[in-house]
Amino acid sequence: QVRPVGSGGEQVQAGGSLRLSCAASGLTFSTNVVVWFRQAPGKEREFVAAISRSGDSTKYADSVKGRFVISRENTKKAVDLQMNNLKPEDAAVYYCAVSTEIYVLPSDYTNWGQGTQVTVSS
Repeated sequence: QVRPVGSGGEQVQAGGSLRLSCAASGLTFSTNVVVWFRQAPGKEREFVAAISRSGDSTKYADSVKGRFVISRENTKKAVDLQMNNLKPEDAAVYYCAVSTEIYVLPSDYTNWGQGTQVTVSS
């Protein structure tokens, strides 16, 4: 079973920016919706952002609207999450997942791959 893998996480100062990338070899990305979730220590996994197959439709959690931008280039088989003006509460392990539709509940996904750690220092 192909598992998408997130990368690009690192430590950054509050107010800074990071760009995460989601990729999955062996998976035809262009036929899948791609969704980002995150999970902070002691908290439930939560929806962050999603993008449609063509990239013309996106959805964001209220907590990241105006700061995060999800984008895709199907020729590159990758989906990026540009995170700007990062806050300490954005610190978490970020996971990407694929689906046929935009589902915002973690329970709708079973194919979780390796996440990437984002640390935001104040």
